Amino acid sequence: MSDIRSRKGRHIRISLDERVEADVPTGFEDVTLVHRCLPEIDLDDVDMSTTLFGHKLSAPFIISAITGGTDEAGKINETLAKTAEKFGIGIGVGSQRVAIEHPEVEGTFSVVREVAPNAFVMANLGCPQLALGWGAKQAKKAIGMVDADALAIHMNPLQEAVQVRGDTKYAGILGKVKELAASLDTPLVMKETGCGISKEDAARLDNAGVAGFEISGLGGTSWAAVEHHIAREVGEPLQEYLGKSMWNWGIPSASSLIEVRTSTEKVVIASGGLRTGQDAARALSLGADAIGIAKPFMEKAVQGSKALEEHVEAILAELRVCMFLVGAKNIKEMRRVSAVVTGWTAEWLRARGLDPALYAARGGG
Repeated sequence: MSDIRSRKGRHIRISLDERVEADVPTGFEDVTLVHRCLPEIDLDDVDMSTTLFGHKLSAPFIISAITGGTDEAGKINETLAKTAEKFGIGIGVGSQRVAIEHPEVEGTFSVVREVAPNAFVMANLGCPQLALGWGAKQAKKAIGMVDADALAIHMNPLQEAVQVRGDTKYAGILGKVKELAASLDTPLVMKETGCGISKEDAARLDNAGVAGFEISGLGGTSWAAVEHHIAREVGEPLQEYLGKSMWNWGIPSASSLIEVRTSTEKVVIASGGLRTGQDAARALSLGADAIGIAKPFMEKAVQGSKALEEHVEAILAELRVCMFLVGAKNIKEMRRVSAVVTGWTAEWLRARGLDPALYAARGGG
């Protein structure tokens, strides 16, 4: 097995078996939706459907990029994709670099479209590959592999910096992104991997022509933590130390969501430690267009389709109840409901020149 395929297998095992979540909260615990004792709607009136890049979703959820490249990953992707198809939600695949370099594992990715012919599917490549010369040719290969509705370019400088033999060439990436966005008909989504996106970077990428963002802020899986465990296993003490020391680096998810939303009118997917329907409701109230969840869905997927479907059903039911309790009949109204931002998140926003009261009140616009 190649080094990259071996690493993909380790990522799955470590994510499931080791402690890999950040010790820093997402910040959504600082966001309180204002309860309406007279919502003036019926629970049955709540419509959670939305549109993402022209694709209809039954609810504003995406199974965020997780895996691919190994037999186990293919089985996980198949289970995840079947659930996405059943519930009318989206799904993103893990980095497809391994399949472009090793075509024999393409099936571990293409299975997603095979079992989810109607789902919103997001392909995935990484910034380090752009730095090494990859461009429209490889992007179109990744898109075609899963017949994707959008292409995510994942930004993972922290992970690469602490990874054993990581790819840390990030100079000139913005120009590469601009070229790629101009050369593709498929929407380009810039996706972080657990450290969040700042308002400054969101503005720069917006100007580069990208179609959207997935913030993946601090508070969920820490890829520094994952790489810490790998480095320990393979006997690389410096990378083991760096992974541990940088475990909690990044912008908490709620703060990153507000920063990005105030910097762009493009699509924004909130992810990074969101776990519940209430988290989803809070994110929507702050301007998210959709919510991405990864690790909890993978944990259920390895238990089987029934466990995963029950988990998704519970989260959807919780979001529906939250929307009822704030009087929002649809996702558009959910983005205009009243919310209060307090605690560390409010302090962060003030320090960054943003008024938490203002942005909560306007629901991200």
